[in-house]
Amino acid sequence: MGESLDGALGEVRALLLDSALTRAVAAGRRRGLRPSVVRAELRPVTLKAGPRLQIATSDGARPFTRNVAPGQDTADAIDALLAEPFGNWHVETTDMTLQLRVTKSGDAQVHRARATRPTGTPAGNDREKEYLLDPGDPIFAEIGGSAAKRRQVDAFLRALAATLPEELTGPLRVVDLGCGNAYLTFAAYRYLSGRGLDVELVGVDVREDQRRRNTELAERLGWGDGVRFVAGTIADAVVEPAPDLVLALHACDTATDEALARAVRWGARWVLAAPCCHHDVAAQLRARPAPSPYELLTRQGILRERFADVLTDALRAGLLRLHGYRAEVVEFVDSRHTPRNLLIRARRTGAVPTDEQRRDYRELVDQWQVAPRLETLLATADGPETPFTTAQSGPR
Repeated sequence: MGESLDGALGEVRALLLDSALTRAVAAGRRRGLRPSVVRAELRPVTLKAGPRLQIATSDGARPFTRNVAPGQDTADAIDALLAEPFGNWHVETTDMTLQLRVTKSGDAQVHRARATRPTGTPAGNDREKEYLLDPGDPIFAEIGGSAAKRRQVDAFLRALAATLPEELTGPLRVVDLGCGNAYLTFAAYRYLSGRGLDVELVGVDVREDQRRRNTELAERLGWGDGVRFVAGTIADAVVEPAPDLVLALHACDTATDEALARAVRWGARWVLAAPCCHHDVAAQLRARPAPSPYELLTRQGILRERFADVLTDALRAGLLRLHGYRAEVVEFVDSRHTPRNLLIRARRTGAVPTDEQRRDYRELVDQWQVAPRLETLLATADGPETPFTTAQSGPR
């Protein structure tokens, strides 16, 4: 059940006027309404003239910042922002964090969490630098709050933050392909909506029981309006409209290729994929001798498996570049916590691949005589002429 919107905004007003305020963000829009600015950020500052409330707004094209004197000027400025039909408010004080989302029916869904800063720790952004999601956030009561899980969540969110532009505005459509029990899905929604973004997130998993479980959890968290789940395969699940951001976290073996191919077909602006298991290329390496002089790379089973991991992800990144993406392979979480710690991070630029990029990719495939699953999927999607084809493809 939602709360009264007037009552929730009254609580937000009290926090914005409180001397314990550290930061607040308003963004998104209510159904059928549009605020005069797309985003507003408030934070207390100390100037030579004394304490002020700094209000930074953006109309989507350029920012505007003003510093408001305490007292009636601050109250008037806050009341004017609260009168705007923002869809989300995120307010942080030294004592608590409040997240308000306006539902489609006009009610307020509010989440409150106590700050967990140790005694004596300075206020402000110090806690944010330690964790992007407060360890005391209610989400961890639902998804589990072990130290290992918090580390993985934080590592993922930092990679997500590094991928998206800092001044991101407008609705953000997200799909998590192969979401499983969806704890990173929920963490992504919590973080992105906490940035004041209007987020629509869809989780896809092949299991119907997972869909039901995750849907129930979304309802318990009060996020049923913003998060939904569908049962289906990564390749065929119905997701409309096409997403801006595609996540594929630990999809096994060629399921990662299916997720990347779908992201390319959608023309997704950003992609984050954490591969898991690389059996396909490893099996191809076992089936034929390595090209000279690289026999030592594949003679021992453990080295062959590790090399297959590296080769698979290098080819995936190369294919993304040939399809208009800037792709990087980075560390996802410290290898002390999991050996599956790589993340493919891609941003769509639309750049036409160079002849050198095409040649480098083709020479690597031909030398090792492998048929990357992602190439096959993209060739099927593109038709007989693909952006990277310069010579006969390797064996199928």
